[in-house]
Amino acid sequence: MTSRIKTTLFAAIVSALVMPVAFANSTQSEQELDWNFQHQPANGLVQAVRAATADYQNVARAIQDGYHAIPSGCVSSPDQGAMGVHYVRDMLFADGAVDVRYPEALVYEPMPNGRLRLVAAEYITFADFWDTSHPAGEPVTLMGQLFDYEGSPNRFRLPASYGLHVWAWKYNPKGAFSMWNPRVSCAYFTGT
Repeated sequence: MTSRIKTTLFAAIVSALVMPVAFANSTQSEQELDWNFQHQPANGLVQAVRAATADYQNVARAIQDGYHAIPSGCVSSPDQGAMGVHYVRDMLFADGAVDVRYPEALVYEPMPNGRLRLVAAEYITFADFWDTSHPAGEPVTLMGQLFDYEGSPNRFRLPASYGLHVWAWKYNPKGAFSMWNPRVSCAYFTGT
């Protein structure tokens, strides 16, 4: 065996042994990042959302309280990450109000074991409801945080609306109020 072949073979063996360890460490780091995020003292809106949604860690409890999965499945973006699977409570859309205690949607990430993990809450009000019941130009805010506007038609097949994601249960490097989370994946989504 030539020394070049021996060197190549040695490099391949080392790579095969080191790669799984490196991958496990990066996964562990992500798990630690989420654990630290969830256990750090939160204040303001993130803390209020955690208090309002703590009972919904188990999706069965959300279903029991009237939330249901929307037909669009797991919402993802080709270049920005994902949101996850949305469970909505229809009666909350009809009132046109936003209240931190009652999120219109709960957002779950599909996990490898088939379970859904609560990662965020979304507050939504249809633009027609808001715009006709508030002074012209009054922005939609919740505890000081401004909502995003989504015109119609849109990929979600919703009327024009204002929405606010609050990543209270999973760290988002884009910020706690960003629409998309690059650390969320729909890879394990199998349908609801």
